[in-house]
Amino acid sequence: MRGDDIGTERLFSYVSCEARVSASHPLRPIRAIVDEVLEVLPADFEGMYAKTGRPSIAPGKLLRALLLQAFYSIRSERQLMEQMDYNLLFRRFVGLSMDAAVWDASVFTKNRDRLLEGDVATRFLAAVVAQARGRDLLSDEHFSVDGTLIDAWASMKSFRPRDDGEGPAGAGRNAERDFRGEKRSNQTHASTTDPEAKLYRKANGQSSRMAFMGHGLMENRNGLVVGALVTQATGTAEREAALVLVDELKATGRITLGADKAYDARAFVQALRARKVTPHIARNEQINQAGERRRRSAIDGRTTRHPGYAISLAVRKRIEEVFGWARTVGGPRKTRHKGTDRVGQAFTLTAATCNLVRLPKPMVAA
Repeated sequence: MRGDDIGTERLFSYVSCEARVSASHPLRPIRAIVDEVLEVLPADFEGMYAKTGRPSIAPGKLLRALLLQAFYSIRSERQLMEQMDYNLLFRRFVGLSMDAAVWDASVFTKNRDRLLEGDVATRFLAAVVAQARGRDLLSDEHFSVDGTLIDAWASMKSFRPRDDGEGPAGAGRNAERDFRGEKRSNQTHASTTDPEAKLYRKANGQSSRMAFMGHGLMENRNGLVVGALVTQATGTAEREAALVLVDELKATGRITLGADKAYDARAFVQALRARKVTPHIARNEQINQAGERRRRSAIDGRTTRHPGYAISLAVRKRIEEVFGWARTVGGPRKTRHKGTDRVGQAFTLTAATCNLVRLPKPMVAA
């Protein structure tokens, strides 16, 4: 029997957000992880808020909302508030009841800035890592490092000569640009909307774009992120960031570090060995058609003779396949920001939990 297409609205609803979210949804264990971390951060929040005045948005709800924005690549705070208004899954994760009003986008942005300027994202990641270490989920000997590009929220039209000023008078912010025959580089040009963004090309044959570079340090036991960093996009940024992340480990004994061919540089390998780090790096040797070696790898027999070298490279490759570095850690293709510091804090906050529980495909269009 065909059903009638008639509205069935009711005056009262007796179903909660909790009942609407599937018991097996990945956001449930993530919410438990976040709640456990928030229990150790109240002391950090006390110094950021005044004792009197109007109550602001609870910092725990702010952090959970920021995680949703990173997980589902929501490109603006205004769109995030819109999604939270009707998405029961988001309401349940953030901690809003069915009838609670969502915040104004500008109010949310101001409260978020206070949270990020207080360096809470870094402490949040440290608490998540400590939680995983307390459960014996982390390796303290074998690690892998990699980097990914984060597109800047700056168009190619904004990449103008440094002595060009604001451009032609009356042209407006979105004026047409003709780049034909113009040689552009980071030494002579800069973005007028985001001066810290750099023009960068990941590899030969790929287009150049305005970007920052995100770096993550993963342990090899479960592939969890234990360190994250965002820098300007340069040809040496990956190796420089890797050394910073290794130093932050403060390892007491010898460790191994797996990496791809981009890290096979003599100065970088020597710096690792000086830190008592065994470089399990893929060899980047170039041999021409005549069989002549055009480039010699910095990885020699001191490393390759050990069976652990081949195992480490296989583990690093498997981590990239399973966890999908650019999909889980890199975050959204475009991150709205006002500078490297904010991007770094947002990236750190994303890396804190994105690998602990695998998320399904984003349900919100980027």
